[in-house]
Amino acid sequence: MKDVIIVGGGVIGMLTTRFLHEAGLDVMLVDQGELGSESTWAGGGILSPLYPWRYSAPVSELSRYSQQHYPALCAQLDAETGIDPQYIRSGLLFTDDNEWDAAQSWADTWDYQLRHLTSPAALQECEPQVAERFERGLFFPELGQIRNPRIAQSLRTSLRLKPITIAEHSPVTGLETSDGRVTGVRMGEEIFKARKVIIAAGAWTGLFAEMQSIQVNIQPVLGQMILFRGPRHLLKRIVLHEGRYLIPRADGRILCGSTVEMCGFDKHTTEEVKETLRQAAFEIMPELRNLPLLNHWCGLRPGSPNGTPYIGEHPDIQGLYVNAGHYRNGVVMGLASARLLTDILLGREPIVDPAPYRLDAQRTPTAEFAV
Repeated sequence: MKDVIIVGGGVIGMLTTRFLHEAGLDVMLVDQGELGSESTWAGGGILSPLYPWRYSAPVSELSRYSQQHYPALCAQLDAETGIDPQYIRSGLLFTDDNEWDAAQSWADTWDYQLRHLTSPAALQECEPQVAERFERGLFFPELGQIRNPRIAQSLRTSLRLKPITIAEHSPVTGLETSDGRVTGVRMGEEIFKARKVIIAAGAWTGLFAEMQSIQVNIQPVLGQMILFRGPRHLLKRIVLHEGRYLIPRADGRILCGSTVEMCGFDKHTTEEVKETLRQAAFEIMPELRNLPLLNHWCGLRPGSPNGTPYIGEHPDIQGLYVNAGHYRNGVVMGLASARLLTDILLGREPIVDPAPYRLDAQRTPTAEFAV
């Protein structure tokens, strides 16, 4: 019997596995595919919500903790595995200042640096590759990124180097419970016993009957992205314009994303969206017209009503925990979320107040999540 079985091997499931193993627990990690191959791989890796002042305080709490601790984690993973997750403090540039007051208030509240760019020359000085037509903007110099596929690979490799049971390509078909507590998981005809079970299955979390009974509202939200290849250091800043963003990687590749599509589990790309993203990219950075387009892909985010994830124990089933529903911010909140759930499960002093993330906490849906 395992101490804990974790269902879902994205960045949150892998980090939770890592932390519980470090705490001395016998952990098993299960995924329906390869570890880190779903939304962890598909995302952009921006270590901030796109418009952080639009989110609730609980989202900012988790984001801030993760931002403070990712550099050390990435350095540790690089040392362990030789795979650098490529943490880059590239800064986050907005191409308008329409929400200056809200952004400034948020920055003051959470102690972030914020620069108000009040002329085209100031924008060009901050990032010479942005279109000259932009006249004013906002810049958060402390915010950064990690490279999703590389942190997935680094975490996956680090776990394989430890005495941890890993079951990939092993869909969990149900949970085992008895007398109001969880006792294990089913995978096909086999039952694997555990004292505790954590569901960290991203967009698939809501499919478990035990989630539906308490109205854990997690829905798949499709996002499509495209990738250009450019020379190193051509674009230096993450740039956000009207909901579309460019992310520069260390090797010169530039991501453009992403869409928000409510179409269930139908994971697909379309030529129409590809062209829409191309035009958005050209509008932000005209030089991209001269660079080759390398790739176009999509992933399913675990949408939750207002972006606040579900982190904690099931109110009716003892020993069953959830860590899911991070919507567009799985990477930036992932490190803190894994720490918080580890604290809850072990009965330690939590890094933040766990109350807002409880499974039964009230979450008022935003207009974006009108499902």
